[in-house]
Amino acid sequence: MREKVRTRFAPSPTGMMHVGNLRTALFEYLIAKSAGGDFILRIEDTDRERYVEGALDIIYRTLDMVGLKHDEGPDLGGGYGPYVQSERKDLYRKYAEQLVSEGKAYRCFCTKERLESLHESKEENGGGYDRHCRNLSAEEVGRLLAAGTPYVIRQKMPIEGSTTFDDVVYGPITIENRELEDQILLKSDGYPTYNFANVIDDHLMKITHVVRGSEYLSSTPKYNLLYEAFGWDVPTYVHLPLIMGKNADGSVSKLSKRHGSTGFHDLIEEGYLSRAIVNYIALLGWCPKDNRELFTLEELVENFSIDGISKSPAVFDYDKLLWFNGEIIRAMPREEFLENAMPYFRQLFPQGDYSWDVLAGVLQPRVTKFSDIPGMIGFLKELPDYPVDDYINKKSKTNLENSVAMLKSAIAKLEELGDWTMEPIHDTLMGLAQELGVKNGTLLWPVRIAAAGTKVTPGGAIEILCFLGKEEALRRLNVGLEKLNKESV
Repeated sequence: MREKVRTRFAPSPTGMMHVGNLRTALFEYLIAKSAGGDFILRIEDTDRERYVEGALDIIYRTLDMVGLKHDEGPDLGGGYGPYVQSERKDLYRKYAEQLVSEGKAYRCFCTKERLESLHESKEENGGGYDRHCRNLSAEEVGRLLAAGTPYVIRQKMPIEGSTTFDDVVYGPITIENRELEDQILLKSDGYPTYNFANVIDDHLMKITHVVRGSEYLSSTPKYNLLYEAFGWDVPTYVHLPLIMGKNADGSVSKLSKRHGSTGFHDLIEEGYLSRAIVNYIALLGWCPKDNRELFTLEELVENFSIDGISKSPAVFDYDKLLWFNGEIIRAMPREEFLENAMPYFRQLFPQGDYSWDVLAGVLQPRVTKFSDIPGMIGFLKELPDYPVDDYINKKSKTNLENSVAMLKSAIAKLEELGDWTMEPIHDTLMGLAQELGVKNGTLLWPVRIAAAGTKVTPGGAIEILCFLGKEEALRRLNVGLEKLNKESV
C-alpha cells in the first residue's frame, strides 16, 4: 500500500510572511494535494528571542487569504499534536537523552565565553566547535552535573567519510563529514534547536516530503545523520531554487527589500491580489508541462508535478507580477470587479450613488492594480486646472476656434436631454456630429477636454459625461467654453 503523502508548513512566528516562505508553503500544499495527501501547519516557536507578538495571526491570515487550507494544525488539532513546538518541549529531551545513553550524543558544558572565543578564532583554526566535551569521562560529567553546571546536548558527528542524500530536484548531494560540526540538539534552557525539533516532529507526524529552499541543501546531512542515529526512515527531500531580485546594474542577487516589497502583506497593500501573488510565485521555479501561465489554486493542484521544479534560481520580476494582476482583474466577473474597486471609488466619492457600472466598464480593461484607481479617476472628483491649448488636437482636427463652436452646440443639445444615461448621451452627440457635418472626434475631443480637464483619461467623453451627472457635466462644459472665450478675446 502506497504511503499517504504528508507535508508540513512550519513557519516561525517572527514577523511578516516573506514571498519565499509563502512559496515554500504553496509548494508543500501542491505536493500534498496533487497526490491526495495532507498539508499540516506546525508552528516552530522554539527561538524565543525572535518571537514577535501577533506574528501567529499573520500566518493564519496569510494562509487564509491565499486559500492554503491545512488539514491539521494548532487551530484544528489532529492525530499528531500538539502542533506548536513550545508545547512539545518535554518530548524533545527524551529523545536527546536517548542519544546520550546510546553514545551518539554528549553533554557539553562549555561556557558562552569559550564558545564565543572559538567563533572569533574560527578563521584561524579552520573549524567551529572543537569537540572539547566529546570525550569527557563519566566521572567528570557526573561532577559537573552535581555542581549544577549548565550544559547543552550535542550530537556526535562522524569525523571521517562522507554523507550522501538524494534530493528530488538536485539529485545526489555529498558532504564531507569533517565539515560537519557536532550540532547542538538541546539548548541549556531545555528548548530544542531548529534542526533537532524538525527531525523529531517530522518523524512523529509521519511527514513524507520535506520542502525548503536550496540554501538548506548543505545542512540536510545533519538531518539525515539524526534519522540514521534513531534508525528512522528518511523523508523525501524537495529543495526549491533561490528567489533572486534584479539589481539596478542588471545583475541579480538574492531577493531583498532593496529590490522592492518582499512581504506578502506589503504586496497586498500595494494593490496586488492574493490570487495574482500565488499564481506568480507558483511559477518561480516550477514550469507546467503545457507552458501555461494563468492558474487558479485548484488548477495548480490539478497540473502540479514535482518533476517540473527547476534547479535554476528564479528571478522575481515585479513587471510580470503586475501583468498577472492585470490579467486576473480583466477576467473578473463585473460584480467581483466592482466589489474590489468600490473601496477605492469611495475614497473619492464617500457619499452618494453614481453610475458605478459605467466607471467599471471603463476601468476594468485598463486597471492593473486596484490601488491605482484613485489616481486614474481623480479628475472626476475635481476638475483640474488645464491649459487652453489642450483643445488643439491634429488628429481630431480641433483648434481653439472650432472647439468653441463644438462646445456651444454640445451644451445646447445636452441641456435638452432628459435621460442622462450612456445610450441617450451617445446618440445625442453622434447625431450632433452628423448634423454639424464634422467627424465624431472633432466634436468629442473638446467635449472630453472640458469634461475631464486632462488629455489622458480612462474612457471617452460619453462615459465621463454619464458618470459626472447632468448638472456637473454641463457646469464643466460651460467652464471650458468660458476658458476658450477668454482666450479669443
